[in-house]
Amino acid sequence: MNILGISCFYHDSAACLLRDGDIVAAAQEERFTRKKHDPSFPKNAIDYCLKEGRIASGDLDWVAFYDKPFLTFERLLMSYLSVAPRGLRSWIEAMPLWLGRKLHVPKVVRQETGYEGDVLFTEHHEAHAASAFYPSPFEEAAILTVDGVGEWATASYGYGRDSEITLLKELHFPDSLGLLYSAFTYFTGFKVNSGEYKLMGLAPYGRPIYRDVILDELIDVKEDGSLRLNMKYFDFLGGLRMTNRRFAALFGGPERPPETEITQREMDIAASIQVVTEEIIMKMALHVHRETGLDRLCLAGGVALNCVANGRILREGPFKDIWIQPAAGDAGGALGAALSVWHRFLGGERKAAPAGRDRQRGSYLGPAFSGDTVRAFLDGHNYPYRRLTPEGRARDIAKEIASGKIVGYLSGRMEFGPRALGARSILGDPRDEKTQTVMNLKIKYRESFRPFAPTVLVEKVSDFFEIDRPSPYMLLVAQVAAKRQLPQPSPDGRTLLERLKFKRSDIPAVTHLDYSARIQTVSREDKPDYHEVISEFEKLTGCPVVVNTSFNVRGEPIICSHEDAYRCFMRTEMDVLVLEDCILYKSDQPPWQESSEWRNDLILD
Repeated sequence: MNILGISCFYHDSAACLLRDGDIVAAAQEERFTRKKHDPSFPKNAIDYCLKEGRIASGDLDWVAFYDKPFLTFERLLMSYLSVAPRGLRSWIEAMPLWLGRKLHVPKVVRQETGYEGDVLFTEHHEAHAASAFYPSPFEEAAILTVDGVGEWATASYGYGRDSEITLLKELHFPDSLGLLYSAFTYFTGFKVNSGEYKLMGLAPYGRPIYRDVILDELIDVKEDGSLRLNMKYFDFLGGLRMTNRRFAALFGGPERPPETEITQREMDIAASIQVVTEEIIMKMALHVHRETGLDRLCLAGGVALNCVANGRILREGPFKDIWIQPAAGDAGGALGAALSVWHRFLGGERKAAPAGRDRQRGSYLGPAFSGDTVRAFLDGHNYPYRRLTPEGRARDIAKEIASGKIVGYLSGRMEFGPRALGARSILGDPRDEKTQTVMNLKIKYRESFRPFAPTVLVEKVSDFFEIDRPSPYMLLVAQVAAKRQLPQPSPDGRTLLERLKFKRSDIPAVTHLDYSARIQTVSREDKPDYHEVISEFEKLTGCPVVVNTSFNVRGEPIICSHEDAYRCFMRTEMDVLVLEDCILYKSDQPPWQESSEWRNDLILD
C-alpha cells in the first residue's frame, strides 16, 4: 500500500511516501528548488519520493493532502469581510492563486504527477497530531499541537492509543500563540515564518520587562492555556501587516526595519515574548495532562520548534517524557496526512517501535548520493580531492576539526525537517571561543548573536549538559553542566557584541549567554558515520562534542546534493569539505567564478 502525503501552498512544502505504514522517504521542496521555505507544489520532492520507493505515480494507492482548502478559504473570506474594506488589495492579489490552484488540489495533483486516483484531505491539526503521535516511541500518549493557524484551528489537544487518535478540543483563529510570536518576529525586524528562531536566540540577551504589558494589553490567558488576542493591536486579519501603530506605542516606537542595528529594546522584547510563550505552553501542557491523565506527551506544529519551551516542559512539566516531531511545521503535515490515511482511514496497524527508539529513523529520509556519483562530479570538473579509507575516514575528519578547521560534511540521506543532524552539517571545535564568531560572520553570513548547537555522543550527554535522555532532533534546550560553566561579568553597560566576547564554559562555541544549549545527541544506531567522527574527536581532544550548524548560508535552504555542497563551500570561508568518502581542501581548489550578486541574495531571508 503506497500512500503519498503532500503539504504545500503556504510555506515549507513537502512530500512523503508511506509504504504499509513505514516511512520510505520525505523531503521539503526547498531543498531541490533552492528557494527557502518554498510554498509551491512539491513536484521535485514528489519525484524524489517516488524514485526512492522505485514506483511511478500510477503505483500510488492514495494521495493525502494535509489541509482542507475550502475551510481555509472560508476562514480567509470571513476574515477579510470582518475588516472590509481594509485588506481589499491583498484579497484581490490572493484570489487568482486560490481560484486557479489552491481550491483545486486533486486537479493540480493529476496535472503535476499523472496520478488518477482519489485525493484524500485531512484537517491541518489532524495532520500535525498524526505526525506527532504515530512516529513516536509511545504506544499511548497525550498530544498537543500549536501553530499559527490551519483552517480555523490554531492549537489542539487529545490523545493517541495504538492506532487511534482522539482530538478533544481546539483553539480557533484569530486567537493564536503562533501568530502572537510571529507578530513579535515581524516587529523586531525578522521575517515571519522564517525568523522566529532568531527571536528565540535573541531572548537571552534581554530582560523580560514587557511581560506584563503583553499579558495586560495584548492577550488574555486562561489557566488552561487558551488565550484571546486583543485584535485592536494586530493587522493580520486583512492580510496586511502583523502589527499596527497601537502595538508600536506599547513598545516605544515603530518596528525595527530589517537589517538595521539590533538595540536593547529588541532584546528586551524578545526576552518578554519568549517568557510569555513558555508560560502559556506550560499552562497548555498542565491542562492536557489533567484532561488525559497520561504521562507522555507528543508535540507538533510550528510552535513545537521552540526548543526552549520544550526544555521547560520536560524539566518542569508533569510528563515523564515528551517526543517532538522533527519536522514540526507545515513540512511535517505531509507525513502526518499520509499516516492519518494509513491508520485512521484504512485501519492500518501501528508497528512496534525499535527498543528505546522512535519510528522516524533519525529523520534521515531524504536523498543520498553514492561515492561513485560524488567522484564522477569531482573528476568531471577537475576539483582536487583525496579519497578517504573506511578505516581512517572518521579519524582524518576529526583531526581537521581538532586543528581548528571548519568542515562541511555531507554524508548519507538528507535530514527531513529544519535541523541539520549530521548528514548536511557544518562542523567545528566547540572548545575554541572564536568558533562562534568565525562561523557566524565568515561561514553563515548571519547575525553574530546567533548561537550554535552542539552534537554530543548520546552516551556522554549527561557529562556535559543537564539532561538525562537522548535529544536526537535538536529540539530540546538544556543547561551546560554547572561544573563546566565559567562566571561572566555584569552585562550592565555592555553591548551585545561585547557580551559575546566572554568565555562562558569549556565548550564556549555552543554555550549561549544564559548557559543554555540546543542539544543534539547522536547514537551509533541512528548515524554511525557521524557518531564515529565525534568518537574520534573525543579520542584526540577528550571532548565528545562538536559544533553542528546547518550546511547553508543565510537566506538559502540547507544543501541537498554534492553540487550544492561544493558551491556553498567555495562561496564561504570553510576550510575543508567532506563529500561521502572524499575530502577537499579549500587551498587546493581552483578559483571560484560566479556573479558578484550572490552575496546580496544571502540577506533576503
